Amino acid sequence: MLETIAAVNSAVNGFVWGIPAMICIMGVGIYLSIRTGFVQLRRFGYAIRMTLGKMFHREEAAEGSISPFQAVCTALAATVGTGNIAGVAGAIALGGPGAVFWMWISALLGMCTKFSEVVLAVHFREKNDQGDYVGGPMYYIKNGLGPKWKWLAVVFAVLGSLVVFGTGNATQVNTIVTALDQAVLNYNLIGEGTVPTFNLIAGIVIAICVAAVMLGGIKRIGAVTEKLVPFMAILYIVLGLGVLVINYQNIPYAFESIFGGAFSPRGFTGGVVGSMFMAMRRGVSRGIFSNEAGLGTGAIAHATADTPHPVQQGLFGIFEVFADTIVICTLTALVILCSGIEVPYGGAAGADLTIQGFTSSYGRWVSIFTAVAMICFAFSTVLGWGLYGTRCIEFLFGSKVIKPFLFVYSLVAILGATVDLGLLWDISDTLNGLMVIPNLIGVFLLSGTVFKLAKNYFAEVKAGRTPVYPQ
Repeated sequence: MLETIAAVNSAVNGFVWGIPAMICIMGVGIYLSIRTGFVQLRRFGYAIRMTLGKMFHREEAAEGSISPFQAVCTALAATVGTGNIAGVAGAIALGGPGAVFWMWISALLGMCTKFSEVVLAVHFREKNDQGDYVGGPMYYIKNGLGPKWKWLAVVFAVLGSLVVFGTGNATQVNTIVTALDQAVLNYNLIGEGTVPTFNLIAGIVIAICVAAVMLGGIKRIGAVTEKLVPFMAILYIVLGLGVLVINYQNIPYAFESIFGGAFSPRGFTGGVVGSMFMAMRRGVSRGIFSNEAGLGTGAIAHATADTPHPVQQGLFGIFEVFADTIVICTLTALVILCSGIEVPYGGAAGADLTIQGFTSSYGRWVSIFTAVAMICFAFSTVLGWGLYGTRCIEFLFGSKVIKPFLFVYSLVAILGATVDLGLLWDISDTLNGLMVIPNLIGVFLLSGTVFKLAKNYFAEVKAGRTPVYPQ
């Protein structure tokens, strides 16, 4: 049975992440970039000022919403997770160092895609029966394209309701217990025989923590992520930069392998990876898995923001992709490539490869700190994706199913801590790719709205006036 499921999934995955999908994802990103005048580049400095510059100006959000900073932290909580740690390692192992280059390209275009998704999510959002703002691909497809397209919104919501259990929960918790296991085994705190029991206890504790936060609603999620995300990002960046300082002599070769391997992987992988398309496929798919640009899920969090203008929140989307992929993912890649560890090209690799990069440079003591960083990464991702799943299931069945959904969602953490997730990783990757299709159709068809709102917003900024949102 499992072999049949794996075979079917492999066939679907090959199509979803095949040449047509690459053309679609990259093509929409190029189209949006051209039509907006490459807003992610021309307005990058302005976006950083409007995002990083506002992080220290905390304001209370209106009822039913969270602050723009909390919204981007919630979105980053979902994106900065195993995609940055295990996903990057897997992309390098299967696609060679050149996969990192294609990850950068997908991020460059993804900044504009994410900008467009966020603008549409805020513009077409609505309030639910609890008075909370709700939005995202299912809402901008339904409200923007009209009743005839509601079926497409339903398709996205169904896929979103399913993928959260794998991508957003089980695989993340699996990363947590992997990091914990390596830390406690390194210090002989437990024996190999007690690992399953230890993982079960860890899974139960994580499930309780997830339920405690998620059942508190969007306000509690925002309050937790705005503290957790900056802490985990700073900790990881400091540890990563330390590896680069220790292995500074390997940095030039690392970049050489990234740029050279993007077009000729064979020379940097011992011939194991010989296809430029394989490097591109792994880089783009893992880039989307990490920053979610094109997936549409991050827009669900941004739609809850108490923001004066959709374009202003869209700037946070640009910053989000930059922070996630250009900063965190690149740092992970350089830790692996500069540390001197042996990369199992052509084989599976995950968080353990990244951990090896740190421990080979610092020694086994750093496994404690890497465990803390990865626990923060993965737990925050569970929270962010829990919000996404809640909104998707609410769109399909109404608010009455939210609490039962969250109960089941929390219990899945125990499964993720105790079961081998090899197949689930692959299925999650496939479902991620399937979600891209309805979302990009919606973004492409509604792109005129993005261009109009952006043009008016930046015209007001250029004239020195405060942009007014014509609701």
